Amino acid sequence: MLNRLRAVEWAGDWDFAFGHVKSRRILFREYLRRAAVWSRAYAEAEGVWPFFDIATYVDPEFRLAPEQDSELAEFLKRLPNGEVRNTCSGAIRLAALRAQNPDAFSDLPDLYEPLILFYERGGEFVRDNSGALDLTGVSFRLGALAGYLGNPPVALLGDAVLDALDADGRIVYYTAEDGQGPLLRRRALRGEQKDELFSRELRWEPTDAIPATETELKEAGLAELDELKAARLIGEIVAAVTGSAD
Repeated sequence: MLNRLRAVEWAGDWDFAFGHVKSRRILFREYLRRAAVWSRAYAEAEGVWPFFDIATYVDPEFRLAPEQDSELAEFLKRLPNGEVRNTCSGAIRLAALRAQNPDAFSDLPDLYEPLILFYERGGEFVRDNSGALDLTGVSFRLGALAGYLGNPPVALLGDAVLDALDADGRIVYYTAEDGQGPLLRRRALRGEQKDELFSRELRWEPTDAIPATETELKEAGLAELDELKAARLIGEIVAAVTGSAD
C-alpha cells in the first residue's frame, strides 16, 4: 500500500487527471459510500467522516512497527493537505492491521481501495474557497453521511470498468426499463452527438438504438441511468464476459 501511494503523482499532469474526471468522480462517490458504511460499523468515526484513519477507531491500541511508522511519517510529509494525509495513513494502517488477521472485516467493503484508485488516476483533491471539493475538473459537495448509504455499490473497479467511464463530452446513459437491456450512452461533444453501445468486446461501439425524443425513448422502453447505476452495469457486463467477481 505504501509503495502504491509513493507512486502517485500528487500534483501531477492536469490533463491526465481531467481525462479521468468521470471515473474519479465515481471512485470518490464509492469511497464516500464505503466510508459511511464503516462509520456506521464504528460509530465513534461518524463525527470525523469521511476523511479519516479508521484504524484509530477499529483498534485504538494498534501501532505500526517502528520502522513502518517511521516510513509512514516520512511519506506523509509529501502530501498536500490533512484530509489526504488522514486517508493515506488510514489505508496503510488498516492494511497492516488486516495483515495481522486476513479474515478481519470480511463483512465490510474494502474501505480505501476506491480512493487509492482515485489518487492513482490523477492525484489529490483539495478544498476550494466555497468549501466544496475540487476533484480536478469537477466541483463536488459532500452532503450528509446518511445520503451515501443508499447509493448502489460499485463493486468492480478494474481498468475495464473505469476506462469505459472516461470520455470527453456530456454523457447520458440509457438501458431498458426492466434493467435487462444493453447499456447505451449518448455523448455530446463540440456540437456533435454520438450514440454508442457498450458491447461484449468491452468497448463502446456506434449504435442507432437511442431514439431522438423523450416520447420515443418511452415507447422504446428505455430509461435514463445515473452515472453510479451505469458504472455498476458496466461492472456486471465486464464480470459476465471475463468471469471477474471483484
